[in-house]
Amino acid sequence: MPEIRIELQDTEWPMEYTDHDRLIVRAIVTDEAGNYYFVRAERDDDFGKATLIETSGGGVEPGENLQDAVRRELKEELGIDARILEKIGIVSDYYNLIHRHNINHYFLCRVEAFGEKHLTEDEIQCFHLSTLKLTYEEAIHEYERCSVTKIGKLIANRELPVLKRAKEITDALRKE
Repeated sequence: MPEIRIELQDTEWPMEYTDHDRLIVRAIVTDEAGNYYFVRAERDDDFGKATLIETSGGGVEPGENLQDAVRRELKEELGIDARILEKIGIVSDYYNLIHRHNINHYFLCRVEAFGEKHLTEDEIQCFHLSTLKLTYEEAIHEYERCSVTKIGKLIANRELPVLKRAKEITDALRKE
């Protein structure tokens, strides 16, 4: 299946200027039973108070390749060792509130083993990250439920098309 390329604008906050790009890796993570794994974040910051669902992922460190970065992020946030099945694509989006352009590289990954999480202090204290294990339908519902906030809407706009493509890919892989 061809990689997706999506360009999104932030319609929640006014665009003043963009002063930096952030290279990000993210993963749609599945297991053999067809469950999906996400992080739940509880925010109370410049974006407002919100409880969100989001794919596991984060910034690529200097000198790190995308595949190593996605494996590291999955280990840190979900405690998962995963096999990368394929790259889903790239979503470019903006957070106008913090003047940032995000370049999100999405991968479809399969859980190989569960272990310990290695969360940062911010992820523990500020975002209260936890793991969500959901069916595809539950994940769609959770994104829709969380999109009542401005930041939730931005995340859902970015991630729902990727989740739908991941489902198409996993369904095709099961048929092979």
